[in-house]
Amino acid sequence: MDAGTPPERKPSRTINTRCCIVGGGPAGMMLGYLLGRAGVATVVLEKHADFFRDFRGDTVHPSTLQVMRELGLIEEFLKLPHQQLQKMDGLFGGTKIRIADLSRLKVNYPFIAFMPQWDFLNFLRAHGQKFPKLKVMMKADATDLLWSGDRVAGVAVDTAEGPIEIRADLTIGCDGRHSIVRERAGLEVDEIGAPMDVLWFRAGRHPDENESLFARLEPGKMMVTFDRGDYWQCAYVIAKGQYDVVKARGLDAFRTDVVSMAPILKTGMSDVKTWDDVKLLTVAINRLTRWTRPGLLCIGDAAHAMSPVGGVGVNLAVQDAVATANILAAKLVEGVPSEEELDAVRLRREFPVRMTQAMQVMVQNRLISRALKPGDQPLKPPLFVRVVNAVPWLQGIAGRLIAVGVRPEHVHSPVAT
Repeated sequence: MDAGTPPERKPSRTINTRCCIVGGGPAGMMLGYLLGRAGVATVVLEKHADFFRDFRGDTVHPSTLQVMRELGLIEEFLKLPHQQLQKMDGLFGGTKIRIADLSRLKVNYPFIAFMPQWDFLNFLRAHGQKFPKLKVMMKADATDLLWSGDRVAGVAVDTAEGPIEIRADLTIGCDGRHSIVRERAGLEVDEIGAPMDVLWFRAGRHPDENESLFARLEPGKMMVTFDRGDYWQCAYVIAKGQYDVVKARGLDAFRTDVVSMAPILKTGMSDVKTWDDVKLLTVAINRLTRWTRPGLLCIGDAAHAMSPVGGVGVNLAVQDAVATANILAAKLVEGVPSEEELDAVRLRREFPVRMTQAMQVMVQNRLISRALKPGDQPLKPPLFVRVVNAVPWLQGIAGRLIAVGVRPEHVHSPVAT
């Protein structure tokens, strides 16, 4: 061993389980809940000490609300603080456009609930505690895969108490778009690309400040705002790789640009005191060409990173989790699914993912890329946006694509007796 090489850290203990889920985001926590509910011995690993992340998606769509209803959790869930959005309006140059109208949907919950993601995840964690087969480990960072021949046999984990091994019949990667699981498994990623990045920040909101606008587009600029009760959650969209250019112009210039697009933020922008209050979100659209290895499955962002267009990432992850439990829970109670059985999850979910990403790419190419091109000419809404604005039932279709999605999943996984 070289003098500069640290000594190998041997695991202090080994945990054996049927299923190890890497990542405590929406996919991981929902899947953990469903497998625990089915009586499958499951360990969920979350590398952080809590779920608090400022930049996580906070939209809970009707498809996810329906899942909570099917689990018997919806009444208590909707008691958590949240805001509701039904009509999505945009301002294209000086023209106001209605993009989608969720009130036209024939669903149980025709609105998008804005709720801090940590509240959603803590809710699932708290309710999952009633399942004796489910264990959620915080501050547990999966660092590598364990192998038995060509089969994944679990994960190596760093914890506050030292390194451990979790030996699992099935390992499921739910650890996001920078997944260590898919990297260590050597799964190939098909990069589709995105023309923009997002600067994410909060601006204070007074109770008397009300505005229904969702998106604002001007030549060379785009911004999205969400009313979060006592603050505005803001997404300032920039061309891909232009963060350093924006930052070089200075914080005052950035605040001026924001207020010029959204005058209602004039007072609240005083909350943006330094660049530390502005988070850069690098946008990506990609998907795995293969979601499995023997003993391994990836779902959620680990299998397919989504653009923020439509705010659908959380809900696609939840849908993946529901489909995974529907397909695999009963098999996991009895034994170990084959790779062919694991691949049934991809076969079920790949079409909705591809369709959703195709719609995101269309919006990126036909709307966002156009808006981000600098120019002196007034920005006019493209034809397809004008048609949607003119035909109310099309606003309902657009709302359904955003809020319910393609092939929504329903809970059919078993309940342990």
